[in-house]
Amino acid sequence: MRFTDRVYVVTGAGSGIGEAAAKKLAADDASVIVADFDTAGGERVVQEIEAAGGKAAFVKVDVAQEADAQTLVDFAVSTYGRLDGAVNNAGVGQPVQRIHEMDTAAWDRIHSVDLRGVFLCMRAQLVHFLANGGGVIVNTASGAGLKAAPGQGSYVAAKHGVIGLTKQAAIEYVTDNIRVNAVAPGLVATPQFRSYPQADQEMYAAMQPGGRPAEPEEIANAMAWLLSDEASFVSGETLLVDAAQSQK
Repeated sequence: MRFTDRVYVVTGAGSGIGEAAAKKLAADDASVIVADFDTAGGERVVQEIEAAGGKAAFVKVDVAQEADAQTLVDFAVSTYGRLDGAVNNAGVGQPVQRIHEMDTAAWDRIHSVDLRGVFLCMRAQLVHFLANGGGVIVNTASGAGLKAAPGQGSYVAAKHGVIGLTKQAAIEYVTDNIRVNAVAPGLVATPQFRSYPQADQEMYAAMQPGGRPAEPEEIANAMAWLLSDEASFVSGETLLVDAAQSQK
């Protein structure tokens, strides 16, 4: 299998895209650190990976907290003896609101997880990779990181930031055997999406060519490729996985 003897951390792995990524990597023989703020979700994912014959361990983290980003790296090394790569996927969405309707606390919450969390986790991972000969990072951006999305001002701003941070890290660490890329999903059938009011789900579905959201596994497949040696010359890229939504 292509990830034999490798160790990866996946944040936001207790559900949705993160869960699919953790299960995909484990199925391809990686040892996976399932990281999430939701203990029940994270432990469930570990149990399901182990039941399928894979290797995984859960650690509770809040990616918006500086200490937890370092805890994630330390836990991977103490559990499996190494860390080869990371999927910085944890994120929160926002209710459909125009910019003037948003309060500051809601804006700050989205940015603390979706952008600050990526920065904190990347920084801890980069320090480790610099000391250990390299590594690979995949950040979860969004199609909303490349263009506007109705009623999603804070989320759009945060995801644009993730893409910019990904490009910056890629160019700063390319000579250190560290690759950094992002995946930009379109509409995905995650629990977060399914929690939106039906009218909002239908509004976003109408924007998606083909008439359906992606399954989380379809995003996870792209992440796994970027983490693999098959993508050894790919860095600084944002891989759109959106069934041509961005072409509309």
